[in-house]
Amino acid sequence: MGKYFGTDGFRGEANITLTADHAYKVGRFLGWYYNEKRRRAAAEGLAPQQGPARIVIGKDTRRSSYMFEYSLVGGLVASGADAYLLHVTTTPSVAYIARVDNFDCGIMISASHNPYYDNGIKLINGQGEKMDEETISLVEAYLDGNLEAFGQKWEELPFAHRDKIGCTVDYISGRNRYIGYLISLGMYSFRGVKVGLDCANGSSWNIAKAVFDALGATTYVINAEPNGLNINLNAGSTHIEGLQKFVVEKGLDVGFAYDGDADRCLCVDEKGNVVTGDHILYIYGRYMKERGKLVTNTVVTTVMSNFGLYKAFDELDIDYAKTAVGDKYVYEYMQQHGSRIGGEQSGHIIFSKYASTGDGILTSLKLMEVMMARKKPMSELAAPLAIYPQVLENVKVTDKAAAQNDPDVQAAVQAVAAELGDTGRILVRESGTEPLVRVMVEAPSKETCQKYVDQVVDVIRKKGYEQA
Repeated sequence: MGKYFGTDGFRGEANITLTADHAYKVGRFLGWYYNEKRRRAAAEGLAPQQGPARIVIGKDTRRSSYMFEYSLVGGLVASGADAYLLHVTTTPSVAYIARVDNFDCGIMISASHNPYYDNGIKLINGQGEKMDEETISLVEAYLDGNLEAFGQKWEELPFAHRDKIGCTVDYISGRNRYIGYLISLGMYSFRGVKVGLDCANGSSWNIAKAVFDALGATTYVINAEPNGLNINLNAGSTHIEGLQKFVVEKGLDVGFAYDGDADRCLCVDEKGNVVTGDHILYIYGRYMKERGKLVTNTVVTTVMSNFGLYKAFDELDIDYAKTAVGDKYVYEYMQQHGSRIGGEQSGHIIFSKYASTGDGILTSLKLMEVMMARKKPMSELAAPLAIYPQVLENVKVTDKAAAQNDPDVQAAVQAVAAELGDTGRILVRESGTEPLVRVMVEAPSKETCQKYVDQVVDVIRKKGYEQA
């Protein structure tokens, strides 16, 4: 992670950590950088220049998203790039359009599941993937007043003049094409199925229902009245209790909850039980295995997936990989090894045959596909996966690396691992954003989990690492 950009973009409180000036500068740099790349490629005969750089932008429903959109556009066109606006849309739609419509890059303005007063800038490359670290490091350097690119140092970014100044294009047609793409992936009619959708007052509010309606579902929607201040407010995948109650009260067959930018999805079965990202990986991974579609016979998870998921995969003879936390790392592994499905417990699920990023609406369509194909309720599809109890404790420390690598702490962790054997697991890791060491144990009972977490946390405290 860099100074400004983490694993999921440049995120912070609007006009405090992330300001309109930051957005303008990001636009200025990207507009110039991609124009310069085009010019150099044309000069070297590698590609025709074919006009100015084209950059597509989407945003979620936060009040500050408009401010950041206009700031980014101001920077882009001042540098000579054309800005194509999808308006309020989902992160995966920006990734899809950047890829299929040959944009130089895409930008999504969103802080995902964070509260409304936060916002973020996510950068997406022309293949619809998260932007490479090298380009992001150039953006960060420019934000700090240093401009070194293409092997030379630049004193300042040139402004575009006259007919070289960029323009803004209303590109609502791109969002509509993405909706059409999702509908095209529906293999079954949903006629007669009652579906609940929780749109978190976010990006999916005017997209998800259109897709389910088109496929024939009887669709019920909550939290689809954004006002700029209510995104994720007691709504969506981080507050799924609202959808649980809604599904039961309305007698629905299934429910799906998205986050603010709809790149993640959690599910609720007909009984009101939560179907997590681990359940989704199990249900669809098993479905792929049964049909001979599970390429490399591997489901990609993160280290935070539940121990019960791995036990269930062992019983099905399905292999699994474990990456660091973050859908970015899941996707990188999938690309390197040719895997078709991967994701996180939180509901970031990637179907690499259909998308280059987590896509909440796509995920819900894929779960519907299994329901329709197997003619089983969601509760029955999820039932074979036994989720192990988990206890997680965050210890605020003075030095994360020193605390985690201390020989006595390591010995305590190894002792717990030995006692658990194949009945559970312990995971100790540093937080990527806070001065915390996270101690997590999964075991057959909550009491066992707590006992072993306490053993390790006690050693961290006794060694003096805990921050007062």
